[in-house]
Amino acid sequence: MRAADILPDDLNNVTLNGVSVRKGTVGAFLANARVWADPLTPANERTAAENDIVEALPALRALGLFDLLEIRDPGLRALVGAH
Repeated sequence: MRAADILPDDLNNVTLNGVSVRKGTVGAFLANARVWADPLTPANERTAAENDIVEALPALRALGLFDLLEIRDPGLRALVGAH
């Protein structure tokens, strides 16, 4: 299966299990996770990344991301598990 089979190029979102999932959701989660986990990230940027991570969790769960992949960073795993 290719990405276009899930979300064709002409669409920006898809509804899965009643949740709207935008293109780029997984990529944004990964980028925010890197920022959040970096000890050199300023507090305000870390907070913004955390808010974005939490906001994306329903879409990531609708995709089944955490059914197949485990978060290796213990702190991030705890954050995701708490929400």
